[in-house]
Amino acid sequence: MNNVETIKVVPARYPLRTVGAIVALFVLAVVVQSVAFNPRWEWSVFARWFFDPVILEGVGQTLLLTLIGTALSVVIGGLLALARLSSSWLLSSLAWGYIWLFRSLPLIVVLIILYNFSYLYDTLSLGVPFTGITWGSFETINVLGQFSTAVVGLTLVQSAYTAEIIRGGFLGVDHGQYEAAAALGLPASRRTLRIILPQALRTILPAGFNEIISLAKGTAMVYVLAMPELFYTIQMIYNRTQEVIPLLMVGAVWYLVITTVLSAIQHLVERALARSERRSAVNSTRATRTRSVTTQTTQEPVHASLS
Repeated sequence: MNNVETIKVVPARYPLRTVGAIVALFVLAVVVQSVAFNPRWEWSVFARWFFDPVILEGVGQTLLLTLIGTALSVVIGGLLALARLSSSWLLSSLAWGYIWLFRSLPLIVVLIILYNFSYLYDTLSLGVPFTGITWGSFETINVLGQFSTAVVGLTLVQSAYTAEIIRGGFLGVDHGQYEAAAALGLPASRRTLRIILPQALRTILPAGFNEIISLAKGTAMVYVLAMPELFYTIQMIYNRTQEVIPLLMVGAVWYLVITTVLSAIQHLVERALARSERRSAVNSTRATRTRSVTTQTTQEPVHASLS
């Protein structure tokens, strides 16, 4: 009679993980209690100002600056990245110089210089350099106002970072993809947009959305232009009411909402991109198998005659 040995499976235990979870929950409870039940945070003032029309107008200005700055920086940054990857030493050097300059300068310095641009140059003229030939000129004081200065400053700085992110994504694509696309006889623009860019997006998207989130928070620097975006609006209110902490919490929570929405959009875009890549891989595998089966069925048998 065979003896059947029963094996008892015991799940692995991680006592240190359990202790760490308990300590983390304890710390979280202490923080929540200290914030929620401390009357000096003045949550009633926070609730009164959170949906105030003035605050909402500042949030709208912040979102508008983020949207325009992102769109322009993607376009300019993409062109700079292509120039950096160009075989022309002149284009590559000029793009490198732009990126080096605006990655070195603080955003607040760029904004202040642009805001005082009309002091440096009364007019801007379009013509041939070092000659008296001009086709038109206009006064700078009528061009760079608060909003336009904020957009230009954010775009100039953000484009430098975006260019390096896009360039890194292109460099991450295997060089054989470039050679295969060139062997098909595709023009350079079609190779870049249809073959290289879709593969580079997996590398570009995480860092790109990180820069968009940084741009949304970086719009707070526009306060030096006295432009009524979110942070400047909050400053004006608490300078008048002296309710500093609750109004700063209003701004902090609104920035949390904006960055959370951007993070959710990033997650959805990355998941959709991964799903499309899996679908493409499955379709490619099926097509390969179909071609293999077709080749095997259509191949005629070869008979060898033996003498």
